[in-house]
Amino acid sequence: MNEVKKILVLGTGAQGTTVAERMDEEPGVTEIRCADTDHRAVDELVKILKKAKGLYVDANDVDSIIAAAEGVDLIVNALPIRFAPNVLEAALAVKCNYQDFAATDVLDPWWPKCIQMLYDNYGSRFEAIGKLAIIGTGSAPGMMCVAARNSMRYLDTCGDILMMVYEGVEAKRFLPFWWSPFTALSDMTDPTFALKDGVIVETKPHSLPVYRKFKGCANDVKLVEHAHDEPVYMGINKDTHFKGAKNINFKYGGVGVEFATPLYRAGLLSREEETYHGHTFVPFDVVLEHLPPAPKYREEIKEILDEGLVKDEGAFVVESTGTKDGQQVMVETYVYSPGCQESFERAGITGEMYLTGQCGALFTKMFVRGHYDQVGLLSSDMLTFDEVDEYLAMAKELDIRLEVEIKTHVSV
Repeated sequence: MNEVKKILVLGTGAQGTTVAERMDEEPGVTEIRCADTDHRAVDELVKILKKAKGLYVDANDVDSIIAAAEGVDLIVNALPIRFAPNVLEAALAVKCNYQDFAATDVLDPWWPKCIQMLYDNYGSRFEAIGKLAIIGTGSAPGMMCVAARNSMRYLDTCGDILMMVYEGVEAKRFLPFWWSPFTALSDMTDPTFALKDGVIVETKPHSLPVYRKFKGCANDVKLVEHAHDEPVYMGINKDTHFKGAKNINFKYGGVGVEFATPLYRAGLLSREEETYHGHTFVPFDVVLEHLPPAPKYREEIKEILDEGLVKDEGAFVVESTGTKDGQQVMVETYVYSPGCQESFERAGITGEMYLTGQCGALFTKMFVRGHYDQVGLLSSDMLTFDEVDEYLAMAKELDIRLEVEIKTHVSV
């Protein structure tokens, strides 16, 4: 694939900002267009970059995106997922590559069908112009998909894949989420999906708990079903990329889940209108209104860290079970990255921003350096093993690394 020189970054939040900053360091990049409706965020970002110029774009208007994207080689979409169809259409119109951090949910009421439509409809259109669109390129999905894909090297057949994220960073102040509270609460209430006996099914949010004692963490952790892309991507691609896996789940635990689970069970995260003493309201909106925003700027993060953290721990783990040479095995993969305090010392950002943003930027760097050999539309679990190797080598340079252990005598 040809190298990418001009990039449009749509959305200047944590993910888009990190991508822009990392690409500003890439010798092959000649121009970075940073675009958002948030004028302050655009202006703050552009003034610290050498190759950037700021644009204000209305993502509701495809023509507005097209005007900003004329002449670029790649659009990095760091906007909310509802805007993805508009940005995809703009990328096709200007004939450039596309990268997104997740998959849109507006193409069909059944979310797995949305993913299939992206693969089929948009995939063929990008293939026709010789370009690549890749979705799910943050930490989870993103690095999680790469780690799961990498584990397939060690298996002849795959039975189960269990992906687990534990967010254990806790501030002294009330701060249940280190990223968008709206996105976080939405994920806590949206339908959850899993692959069960080879079929993609809906599960119930906050259900089917598992318990793990993760390396480096003080106590056992409870993790529950959570709305995430990975089981759908990998469920659709089970035969082509995951050795015929039969069961795939994504589990989430930590401070945010502990905050949201009782609210969910009490009905306080409902999106339906309710009437109480003559007042109509939406419980989800009321809760959201009372949550502090995620820290975004350096001075905000520093203030929280100066107050001190209750704990700064976490885990990012894939367990893939199956057979190798006729023996039952588990491939246990830990993803290690800098914690919250260390991430701030390195880059002036939180651990969440570091892992998600840096992992996203690595997918962008793969475009910039011409490391992809594919065209069409892919999710991040569909990389070739050569592409996985390129990705992980670059991740290691940022102190984001995999630890893989093959365990025998397991039940599958």
